[in-house]
Amino acid sequence: MDQIAFGTDGWRATLDTFTDERVRIVGQAVADHLDAAGRDEPVAVGYDARETSEGFAESLAEVLAGNGFDVLLPERDAPTPVIAHAIVSRGLAGACMVTASHNPPEYNGVKFIPHDGAPALPDVTEDVVERLAEPDLLPESERGAIEHVDLVSDHADAAREVVGRVAGSGNGGDAVDLSGLTVAYDAMHGSGRGVTDALLESAGAEVVRLRCERDVTFGGDSPEPSAEHLGELAERVTDPQSDVDLGVANDGDADRIAVVTPERGVLDANLFYSACYDRLLETDSGPAVRTVSTTFLVDRIAEAHGEDVYETPVGFKWVAEAMGEHDALFGGEESGGFTLRGHVREKDGVLMALLAAATHAAEPFDARVDRLLDEHGRIAAGKVSLDCPDDRKEGVLDELEDHIPESVRGSPVAKVVTLDGFKLLLENGSWLLVRPSGTEPKLRVYAEADSEGAVDDLLAEGRDLVEPLI
Repeated sequence: MDQIAFGTDGWRATLDTFTDERVRIVGQAVADHLDAAGRDEPVAVGYDARETSEGFAESLAEVLAGNGFDVLLPERDAPTPVIAHAIVSRGLAGACMVTASHNPPEYNGVKFIPHDGAPALPDVTEDVVERLAEPDLLPESERGAIEHVDLVSDHADAAREVVGRVAGSGNGGDAVDLSGLTVAYDAMHGSGRGVTDALLESAGAEVVRLRCERDVTFGGDSPEPSAEHLGELAERVTDPQSDVDLGVANDGDADRIAVVTPERGVLDANLFYSACYDRLLETDSGPAVRTVSTTFLVDRIAEAHGEDVYETPVGFKWVAEAMGEHDALFGGEESGGFTLRGHVREKDGVLMALLAAATHAAEPFDARVDRLLDEHGRIAAGKVSLDCPDDRKEGVLDELEDHIPESVRGSPVAKVVTLDGFKLLLENGSWLLVRPSGTEPKLRVYAEADSEGAVDDLLAEGRDLVEPLI
């Protein structure tokens, strides 16, 4: 059981460690957690497109049913947000999701999603970990039933409804009409295939499909929707002779999104966030929630509309919590995870694909971003990762507290935010953030400024500040 370690978003490991025996132990812990919480509703078990995921999901289902819970399994591998939505729409006790998200194919993982459909907070995951134990199953006659069901249709209906309400283009703004829009969709061989593309088509878009066949090796790459992995999609969208208006990609379990535009290629997620929030504020109102590593451009847009912005530590569980507390219109993080008010408080790359297309149909992303930068000031952002053993992270941050400089790149430090690591707010409006990764033995250094050159300089100073302490 020492090999089972829940991090920022569940337990992930390579397949030499992530074994069926240990997955069943997690299943028993989830069953005991739900029993202790007095939950007796059915439980969903979802899984991504990896070769081993369906088998692990069946093992979890057997353990949960063996503890008396009825279990719902999807008809095929499914996006994480589809499973999260099913929890709320069907009134379930919670769900387990077998996925390693964007990690390489030699990884797998499992996370528990509570009854509200939002990511589990630390008190929940800590309770699950404390209950890790070998399975203890009821007699056959007392076990729950396992049923395969369609979970995609309800999610698609909900996505069309919520996007139509806040960013629709039909009569009264209550429908999403993507007629005349051509979208290239890259599933990266993951669980968004046949789900995200079908949703876009259902709203009238013509969809060009890339990597929309299941491949358990993800083409020998990681299903991570970053610029280095989206070359074919970018070429298709940015080609001057192309008939494609917009590109969209999801990661392996389709909870995150990347967007490609004709002029910018792979759009920085900070700019995607800003453009979508600006679009939402044209028809609705409400604050935004963002992580400490996400752009201040969101704050400038919010201020122009008389709205507030709430900053959280990195990790979508904190975004989800703040969205619930503040009835936020939009929430997200610079790593590509977002959701909307009125939807489940879990990052949803399928929902975001529909919002992205609706936003582009109202005003092309490149034109909207140009306008926002002209109105609110130019921004550039970047980050670097520094190797740091997990057992050194806390010590490095403790030492960093005594080495905070009075100025960075010639600008005085106006304020130090300690919500997640150390974020140095500079008098010139730039910022530098140092925080520990929650998923890897690394420290992250982020920066935002008014030019790429200034960002590079900030990151270099951040590296020089931190590396001697590791």
